[in-house]
Amino acid sequence: MDVEVGSRTVRISNPDRVYFPARGETKLDLVRYYLSVGDGIVRALRERPCMLHRYPTGVTGEKVHQKRLPRGAPPWLETVRVHFPRYDRHADELCVTELASVIWAVQMSTVEFHPWNSRRADTERPDEWRIDLDPMPRCDFTTVRRVAHVAHEVLDELGIVGWPKTSGGNGLHVYVRIAPRWGFADVRRAALAFAREVERRAPDDVTTAWWRKDRDPTKLFVDYNQNARDHTIASAYSVRGVPEATVSTPITWSEVDDVEPRECTIATVPARVAELGDLHRDIDGTAHSLEPLLEWADRDGLDAERA
Repeated sequence: MDVEVGSRTVRISNPDRVYFPARGETKLDLVRYYLSVGDGIVRALRERPCMLHRYPTGVTGEKVHQKRLPRGAPPWLETVRVHFPRYDRHADELCVTELASVIWAVQMSTVEFHPWNSRRADTERPDEWRIDLDPMPRCDFTTVRRVAHVAHEVLDELGIVGWPKTSGGNGLHVYVRIAPRWGFADVRRAALAFAREVERRAPDDVTTAWWRKDRDPTKLFVDYNQNARDHTIASAYSVRGVPEATVSTPITWSEVDDVEPRECTIATVPARVAELGDLHRDIDGTAHSLEPLLEWADRDGLDAERA
């Protein structure tokens, strides 16, 4: 079947294939979901190198991590070339500039969208700092809520606006727009300084221990490493590759104590967006400085490359 997306026509094959067995949602349901959150998903991905998590037979089948745009892609799709120094290789990754690019990726069995935190104008200088509140196996969501409030408190004291969202799993993410003045190492170092400050304020709930074996399984890990080069996490509005089709969903800070991440799915988020709009619509309005956090890092003698 053909789907009209703006001025593009995207052909959808196997629209009735079940991708999410918990409620029986199909590939076509996934297409309709992304169409319903079009402004939000494009805003989250715009101009960023994007890795695609593909599930050709549905989320209970094989998962494919797609960095390079596959052959046979339509000529109107845009890409950005990124370099992988460890292997001395390049890849031309999808660079979303319009909703049709997202729907084409879904046609290619993409469920999750994992963008870089930099844009193609300068892929080596991130414009997004990501705070990943990642609960360990025996850390409950009540703890995640408490730590989110601590993170919010620290951001407020810094005069920085953070934009929270559910992860689509068990944690929460907070995104901050930053001026693209620093490389990945400095952004990661600033993120570590922030994580250590959150840990100081909530030592019973938080760990920043780098090695998993050193982390208390009842605590929350503030994962500063998500700001390292070529590390990606699911974008705002990205569906997750689980049978329940949960969605990484933008929320307000006032919702932290009430949100139930498992209730944010492709079945519920479209109505939420229709009512509230994109809660991250103003995220690009202010680009913050990392200088205060880098001063903290200097004060504490932090070297993120050795953490």
